[in-house]
Amino acid sequence: MISFIIPAHNEEQHLGTTLYAVAAAGQSSGHEYEVIVVDDASTDRTVEIAQDFGARVLSVQNRQIAATRNAGARVANGDIFFFVDADTQPNAQAVRACIREISRGAVGGGCVFRFDGVLPLWAVFLYPVAVMLARTIKLVGGCFLFCRRDVFEKTGGFNERFYAAEEIAFIGELKRHGRFAIPRPTVITSGRKLRAHSGWTILDLVRKWGVSGPQAFQKREGLEIWYGERQIDPVAGPDRKAGSEGNGKAGKLPKG
Repeated sequence: MISFIIPAHNEEQHLGTTLYAVAAAGQSSGHEYEVIVVDDASTDRTVEIAQDFGARVLSVQNRQIAATRNAGARVANGDIFFFVDADTQPNAQAVRACIREISRGAVGGGCVFRFDGVLPLWAVFLYPVAVMLARTIKLVGGCFLFCRRDVFEKTGGFNERFYAAEEIAFIGELKRHGRFAIPRPTVITSGRKLRAHSGWTILDLVRKWGVSGPQAFQKREGLEIWYGERQIDPVAGPDRKAGSEGNGKAGKLPKG
């Protein structure tokens, strides 16, 4: 079985689209699958949307992404974990490629992502460089990661000392246990952070990581890009604002 673990805090705008994408990818994988939405102190319709889709819902009060991902992993039943952000759309090609990498001996990996919508010019110019660097040094963002369950348990999961860049520390731990794979297929994630925050803000966070690594992110303060008030993404259409296609009650997730 494969487990899709989706951490979510006030994600009614994107969660429905993500759940449809996860269901389609799971059905096409050829494996039994489950979908776990870990609701982290949401005050909007996140839980309602997840329940309407038939996902398993786990409620926590962490307001910390590492702890929330770990909570989902603790209740998961799969032999392979997929950690999917609530604003990220996987696809059948990516999921099958990840499973194939596991069968070939990889302990885990992640996919390069493409952003939806129109991006600021600075992001458009930097994106190809970031992709080339990611594939070269085998390091991707945390919106779509996968690993074997047994290796996840050996690493201890995501380091809960970090409020951001926890995926970088986690990837480092995975690499200590074996091959970290970045399959060719990509996934789509929201570009809302790039649209809502200035390039200087984002580049300063990159600078801090470059100087100190994940150690720079052991407090929530200064990390409003992740922990500030959730902003409506103007790129998202009416279906996302409702939480699914139309009204958030378009149908259950198909069974794996």
